[in-house]
Amino acid sequence: MSRLLNSQTHAWLKVFAVSARHLSFTRAAEELHVTTGAVSQQIKQLEDRLGFKLFRRLPRRLALTEEGRRLATVVDDAYQAVGLEVKRLRSGVMSGIIRLRSVPSFLNKWLMPRLPRLQARFPDIELHVTAEDSSTSLREGDFDLALDLNDGQTPGLAITPLIEETIFPVCSPSLLRGRPPLRRPEDLAWYPLLHDVTAWRGSRDYGEWEHYLEAIEAPSVNVHRGYTFNRNHLTMEAAIAGMGVAIARQTLITNELETGSLIAPLERRVATGMHYGIVYAAGALDDRRVRAVHDWLVEEARRPQPIR
Repeated sequence: MSRLLNSQTHAWLKVFAVSARHLSFTRAAEELHVTTGAVSQQIKQLEDRLGFKLFRRLPRRLALTEEGRRLATVVDDAYQAVGLEVKRLRSGVMSGIIRLRSVPSFLNKWLMPRLPRLQARFPDIELHVTAEDSSTSLREGDFDLALDLNDGQTPGLAITPLIEETIFPVCSPSLLRGRPPLRRPEDLAWYPLLHDVTAWRGSRDYGEWEHYLEAIEAPSVNVHRGYTFNRNHLTMEAAIAGMGVAIARQTLITNELETGSLIAPLERRVATGMHYGIVYAAGALDDRRVRAVHDWLVEEARRPQPIR
């Protein structure tokens, strides 16, 4: 086989591929910048080497034999594959699997609308995405990159801060109908409260409300009551349904305020001291694919306009 497919045979196969595409020795000669006679001679030598005919010479045209048609398909696919790979290598295109872990709320509300842009930028990178609560510890080896909400402390792991989280109360407009006005923190006493008990790693069941009211110096309001949920999006859905007042995260709530399904009755917004960030093991960014996705996430976080 090695004697059959030597360097001379490969050269003849290139001539054959061009001739098969044009079904014309003359047009193949023009593309290859040789004479028609040279093309015809090389095809004959290839046929002799292979032991079967590739073309049927008809009046004023060529036609592929069955063997020629089958070989032309294989050779054309091979040249296209080689050309595509060379193009990828020259342009720095990257391929492979990147394991990305994210807290579910950030994945659903922030990352998912942006993923088509990542796919368009790096079509050959396959992202394997896993949603995990922030209550689940980050373990090196379980992911290449993780999007997490924390205070910047990730023992044994590196972190790139993305977005500082800000919180404030929200509710459905329907909740306010027939109730006392909700203009001051003390007015919350008239309203049921909704809680995300997995707000961030290590947070208490009522931690978001406690942090917010302490920051605005209204600690006397009793927040240890109401419905609790272990997902941010469930808490927001309960608020939209008019079940109570919830704490919203600025990063995760945009369309709800714009459409009016939720309103922010209290003006004050409070920084939590928590950041969404990209967590990774030491040395992970040495992989240029991981670095590319990491840098893309940083770029997206710096975009001034929210994604609709």
